[in-house]
Amino acid sequence: MRTYIEEQVAQGGYSSVSEYFRELVRQDQKQRAKERLETMLLEGLNSGNATEMTVQDWEHIRQTIRQRMNKHQDAI
Repeated sequence: MRTYIEEQVAQGGYSSVSEYFRELVRQDQKQRAKERLETMLLEGLNSGNATEMTVQDWEHIRQTIRQRMNKHQDAI
């Protein structure tokens, strides 16, 4: 395994084994985020027929965003 890793570092233009592993972790994080997004999209598609957004729906969304922004501002 060590030989393989050293070959990947040399062939991939990485300056160190640590840099190679950091890249592997970043790729893994991206892949997991992509899988999560795909899962969420499929859940949405399979959740039933779409309904029209009401004025109350939009107001609820606005309130939620305002609350999150306020919490974020308070944390800063």
